[in-house]
Amino acid sequence: MRKTLATLALGAVMAAAPAMAEITMSALSYRTGPYAANGIPFADGYADYFTLLNERDGGIGGEMINLVECETGYNTEKGVECYESTKGEGVLVYQPLSTGITYQLIPKATADGIPIHSMGYGRTSAKNGAVFPWVFNYPANYWDGASHAITHISEQESGDLNGKKIALVYHNSAYGKEPIRTLEELGKKHGYELLLLPVDHPGQEQKSQWLQVRQQRPDYVIMWGWGVMNQVAIQEAVNIRFPMDKFIGIWWSGSENDVLPAGDGADGYKALTFHNLGMDYPLYDDLKTHVVDKGLAAGAGDQLGTALYNRGMYAAMLAAEAIKTAQEMSGESQITPAQMRDGMENLEITEAKMEALGLPNFGPEFKVSCENHGGDGYGAVAQWDAGAGEWSLITDYYQSDQEVIGPLVEEDSSAYAAEAGIEAGCM
Repeated sequence: MRKTLATLALGAVMAAAPAMAEITMSALSYRTGPYAANGIPFADGYADYFTLLNERDGGIGGEMINLVECETGYNTEKGVECYESTKGEGVLVYQPLSTGITYQLIPKATADGIPIHSMGYGRTSAKNGAVFPWVFNYPANYWDGASHAITHISEQESGDLNGKKIALVYHNSAYGKEPIRTLEELGKKHGYELLLLPVDHPGQEQKSQWLQVRQQRPDYVIMWGWGVMNQVAIQEAVNIRFPMDKFIGIWWSGSENDVLPAGDGADGYKALTFHNLGMDYPLYDDLKTHVVDKGLAAGAGDQLGTALYNRGMYAAMLAAEAIKTAQEMSGESQITPAQMRDGMENLEITEAKMEALGLPNFGPEFKVSCENHGGDGYGAVAQWDAGAGEWSLITDYYQSDQEVIGPLVEEDSSAYAAEAGIEAGCM
């Protein structure tokens, strides 16, 4: 575990003064291990956004940001250890960046009164804030993603999936298993057959799974992978000449690191996303001026503009906006984790707010409430252009099938409440 200040300037100020008010944030990151290629850009984007706020704005509401980064290696046990070793430092919110770690931290953080933001991952039914008051997964969750994939496939098939075969190649963990129930329910609704192909950690061996794809000949493949598993899966798909435009990854299977190793063979591969891509935003001008040109960029400073860098930056932006909301609600600049929770539960992201932040059209609008900690379930589809070496959105944002997902969230969260002895209700 290493503790880093978000900026060198902040370190200098703290060295000169015996005491200073600050906001402490946490990053449970993984810059090492088989998932490092995907963990690094997210961690860099998350850190750089807070560095920007410190350098350009003097922090948030006059409070400098102290970012505590702890290396988990995407290991659940290490993630819990990171939480236990840092929670006493006044961390306002935890971003576990792992579904396995999130599942373990939900009861701990709830008991400790520290909010969790599992953005686009974790336990999907935590969307029900009446049961999970300290857990948030806005702006979209895994069940939304499963629905987005099926909606896109349905559009490609003129609205008729009856008799089609769809394979799910998934990481054999809590993360990878998360969409199965939703895909099964959507299969009942749309009439497709679901083929399940689990891949064991870390995902470097997939010959048998792709042999089954070649033999069973599914019409489409959906992937729930992470780290090296994504690279291997895309290369295996290329090897058996599976059509890339019928291969769709969840948002954690849609980074440059996933497609570049396959070269031109990855052209046309698709992935879901809940935010926009690239660097064509005013915010990037500020990042260059206040972070990059000052030599303060996180890591090697080479991830700016990549899909996962943008996601980490987006996560930090949502955290910062929740802090501002909490400061406005409480009338205090140095807020507590409980006040942070209130800020997250009252967070509203509008297009006007994103434009003012220098991120116009960067993501869908959404509003959080006690009953809805997960946003409105909007997502889009991106496609990889190997020639241009870039991702681009090929659809507008569209909402997931709430008729299917709503009852599933209610069922799963109610079962959790009964098992844990929780009396559901808003705080």
